Amino acid sequence: MDFKRKLPIPLEVKSQYPLSAGLRKRKKERDIEIKSILSGESDKFLLIIGPCSADNEISALDYVLRLAKIQEQVYEKILIIPRVYTSKPRTTGVGYKGMLHQPDPFKGDDMLAGLVSVRRLHIKIMEETGLSCSDEMLYPENFRYFSDILSYVAIGARSAENQQHRLVASGLDMPVGMKNPVSGNMSTLINSISAAQSGHMFIYRGWEVASDGNPFAHAILRGMTDDFGHSVPNYHYEEVMRLSALYDKADLANKTVIIDVNHSNSAKRHLEQPRICKEILTNRAISPEHRNFVKGVMVESYIEDGNQPTTGAVYGKSITDPCLGWDKSERLMFEMAESF
Repeated sequence: MDFKRKLPIPLEVKSQYPLSAGLRKRKKERDIEIKSILSGESDKFLLIIGPCSADNEISALDYVLRLAKIQEQVYEKILIIPRVYTSKPRTTGVGYKGMLHQPDPFKGDDMLAGLVSVRRLHIKIMEETGLSCSDEMLYPENFRYFSDILSYVAIGARSAENQQHRLVASGLDMPVGMKNPVSGNMSTLINSISAAQSGHMFIYRGWEVASDGNPFAHAILRGMTDDFGHSVPNYHYEEVMRLSALYDKADLANKTVIIDVNHSNSAKRHLEQPRICKEILTNRAISPEHRNFVKGVMVESYIEDGNQPTTGAVYGKSITDPCLGWDKSERLMFEMAESF
């Protein structure tokens, strides 16, 4: 390893790019509302929606500004959490790894500039839309740079089995969605949630720390991959109810599943996402148990349909996985609100 430079600690970056008192108050209100949905106190539906990767500030802000207008119209039924993912796991380690690595996708890696760009993006979104966002905790040691600006954290299918992710999740004061492993093993998923809901002693950023456990750690179903590399969905009624039974057996707090309607659930066929959402909402309407368990969905959406190479120049089009375009996304959100 070639140690390039010592990075500032999270407290230093937070002090240089702080949240105003008004934004802290607004975020706290959002946090309480999100937790009330996961606890069952509120019957609103969570919609975590946004691009596969927020690759630049201008189009990401443009997208969330559009979401904010929809939120005003569907607020009584749906709570929107913008998906602003700034670190991307790569299956083979090759490819664009997100704004944290490359704040400018046309230039090389710059981790310090990435840390600052990600923090500034989240703060700017909050300032201009009033919405606090979700991001993926790909690197647990980096989370403290953003711990005060996020309202929801996802842990990916490859990370949910990792001990450090589980331990750090146990010390977060925000909902953490843990995706089922790529293999689809539901026992492993339940173990991940159980670990995150429990208290621990562990080493983090050079400190010996104690966590109390996170009662808002919960499941995300994202489909699975079989031994031949084929996508297998797990959003159907039967799979959800089997997970519900495992939840009950493990006696976990705040029984919740969020369903990711892309990835292996759609075989990355982004245009399938509205159909999958409709099936989920139909199942919720038919079954009270299903409705009380399934408290939201994740949708990959951007301004333009599909995706393009990293070198592409189409504004608002994903440079990672294909996303649902804005017109279709807007239609989906209104149809979802009308279904309740």
